[in-house]
Amino acid sequence: MATMMLKSRGAALLNAPLSRNASSIAQKYSKAAYQAALAKSPQTLTKVHTELNAISAALKSNSELESFVKNPTLSVANRTAGLPSIFKAAGAGGVSDVTKNLFEVLSENGRLGEAQGVIENFGELVSKYKGELEVVVSSASPLAKDVLSKLESTLKQSQAAQQAKSVKVTNKVNPALLGGLVVDFGDKTIDLSVQSRVTKLNALLTESV
Repeated sequence: MATMMLKSRGAALLNAPLSRNASSIAQKYSKAAYQAALAKSPQTLTKVHTELNAISAALKSNSELESFVKNPTLSVANRTAGLPSIFKAAGAGGVSDVTKNLFEVLSENGRLGEAQGVIENFGELVSKYKGELEVVVSSASPLAKDVLSKLESTLKQSQAAQQAKSVKVTNKVNPALLGGLVVDFGDKTIDLSVQSRVTKLNALLTESV
């Protein structure tokens, strides 16, 4: 009975808004994978989440693997031949059917380039399923631990955080921001970046010409 309730709650999350940084295509694949994993069991959902995180880390650290998934000129045969290297990155013990099927479909449809977006959105769905509030703080350079800790303490006092079981804060580096911060949580964005101010200033100057 408890498992059925968890699956029902998890399925309801498919209609929840996800990251606006990923494409609608990535969201479609992540929702399909999430639904397939949860339909098997919560344990499978956790396993797939772990595998996808491992693949994401490998894509960021292995330039050859990253080039493979981002190369739009590869033939279907070449993409299929390269999939074992992705599955190997998922960890020892064999990759789950859900993860395997996900990347096979991405490969067949020429959508391997969407992999990171798919993984990111899958993680958001899992966080919502677990009652976690995932907060992404983007900055032009890595934030010091004490700054991130103070920011986390402040965020935990927000209404959204108090409604969640736990709060997970992640710092993402985006040099294009120039300075300041962009805080994303749920379907909300707080843009305090220098780039945002420059963009607004440029718009005002353009309108006044």
